[in-house]
Amino acid sequence: MNKIRRIGWLTILVCLTGSATTMADTPARVTDAAGFKAALQAERGSVLVVNLWATWCVPCLREVPDLLALAKEFETKGVKLIGVSVDDPSPGAAVVEQFRKKYFPAFVTFARNGPQMDELASVIDPAWNEVVPTTYILDRQGKPVARLQGKKSLAEFREAVRKAL
Repeated sequence: MNKIRRIGWLTILVCLTGSATTMADTPARVTDAAGFKAALQAERGSVLVVNLWATWCVPCLREVPDLLALAKEFETKGVKLIGVSVDDPSPGAAVVEQFRKKYFPAFVTFARNGPQMDELASVIDPAWNEVVPTTYILDRQGKPVARLQGKKSLAEFREAVRKAL
């Protein structure tokens, strides 16, 4: 009976939300440069806020809540936040995924599967200097229009995004 009751509530929840999958259920996406480039191209038409971060980078972790607030604030204007972990690769991005899921479950993140730290960053900026955090603002055509390095405030992110809209 309890099992049936639980299934019933799950069914109701799925019907109300339209899906049983939440952002917390979307794991870090392990990819290479070609896969990341394709993912960015699929988002053409949106302003993208692409944040390079690492689990070991304290300034990175301090700015993620502001980035999530920014994405929520501008979502109706077609702004999307994408994280790129520069952590060392691990099978299935296990380290990144455990950290992301625990602290920032709504932070959509890509993780590299190759040995080069700049593998995914070079898709946007071949001259990236390996400073984290680094945030790129891409216009609706996918062109980088701003590069913000070091921890930035919500106000600084807002200003950069407004210029791209």
